Amino acid sequence: MFDKLVGCHDVTKECEALTMLVGAVFGLLLSTTDAVGKLPEKITGKDGAPMVLVPAGPFTMGNEGSGANEKPLHQVSLDAVYMDLYEVTTARYARFLEKSGRKPPDQWTAVRLPQLGDRPVIGVDWHDADAYCRWAGKRLPTEAEWEKAARGPEVQAYPWGEERPNAALANFDKSCFLCNVYADVLKPVGSYEKGKSPYGIYNMAGNVQEWTADWYNERYYKISPKRNPAGPSEGLSKVVRGGSWLSRRTLLQSGLRNWESPTSRQAHTGFRCAQGALK
Repeated sequence: MFDKLVGCHDVTKECEALTMLVGAVFGLLLSTTDAVGKLPEKITGKDGAPMVLVPAGPFTMGNEGSGANEKPLHQVSLDAVYMDLYEVTTARYARFLEKSGRKPPDQWTAVRLPQLGDRPVIGVDWHDADAYCRWAGKRLPTEAEWEKAARGPEVQAYPWGEERPNAALANFDKSCFLCNVYADVLKPVGSYEKGKSPYGIYNMAGNVQEWTADWYNERYYKISPKRNPAGPSEGLSKVVRGGSWLSRRTLLQSGLRNWESPTSRQAHTGFRCAQGALK
């Protein structure tokens, strides 16, 4: 088989060696494909958080009917990645603070554990989020990984499909004046069963907007690579995704891009982590 593939018609040492080399490469490719096919759909991260597989393959990224920074629609191919099933909670972040000695985030005095341990942590800047994910043996997802995890391989407006956001699907369009955001506005992670993404991931629209790894550039989609885009090499702001409890319904679309200074600490910003599926 391989002698014909490499164009060898005579039995020579050179042809025999080349044939063996091609056969070895094919074997490696087949074994890699087989390994990828056997990736578990769910794993548990080092921090104890459940994670789900977002399989390798292409998806369409962007939002043709929105701002110029979300155009054009373009196909991107990504490697397989595991994504946290839930936003990082106050309970898990408390363990990180205890182990790392890191300064607590803004709003932390409002956290009452264990009662509010199932709420997403807020008031964290990009560096806090990045430090947690690294501590947990993970990383922040790229913007492309986040969007694919939220909308799936098809072009759909929201994690759950095309239906307009409502109170059964997401936590949004709230206000909080002189209130405890954790107790009065945020919902426990894993709320809104009907609002899950195609991969079963919770709260990728509303509750808290989420940090990603990427620097923000409004023109990036016009120059983005087609495979595993990781954002610009530098910038002033980091991409945040998903909208929050504070957002209007139109700001919950999976393709919508937003950005914040990496040192910004907001009462509507949290994060989740990702982990490469192949090591």
